[in-house]
Amino acid sequence: MAEDTNTVETNKMKIDESALEVIQQNMKEFLQAGSVEAVYGKPIKQADTVIIPTAEVLSVMGFGVGSGYGRGPSIAKENEEGENESEGGGGGGGGGGRILSRPAAVIIATPDEVRVEPIMDLTKIGLAALTAGGFVLGMFFRMLSAKSALKDI
Repeated sequence: MAEDTNTVETNKMKIDESALEVIQQNMKEFLQAGSVEAVYGKPIKQADTVIIPTAEVLSVMGFGVGSGYGRGPSIAKENEEGENESEGGGGGGGGGGRILSRPAAVIIATPDEVRVEPIMDLTKIGLAALTAGGFVLGMFFRMLSAKSALKDI
């Protein structure tokens, strides 16, 4: 009986350690995504001018780990009435994430000055305008339907 309990505890520790290793490896990869090298590109030198591209990096992730131990099919033993009982356990984990990056600006350094030129993302501006326009139209039609409902009263 004590041996079965020790086996279950040992298996539980193995599952927990392997899940922790996976999470640690993924954390390292996500932290590298936000490193200086990911945000600032290689400097480009042309005569006396140095140009450094920059990017905006967004990293989102989530993880979950769980385990359960109790009655299950893995370890069979007989109870006092001679019936087979089983104890077992299991565990698992999961996670996911996404890394997004986009050009943000260019740093231009000359002997006379250093300036930052932002990069305009016309797609992002267009999508924001369409979204705002959709909300305005939705509210306009909602106000019209509310006004006609009040006339019926």
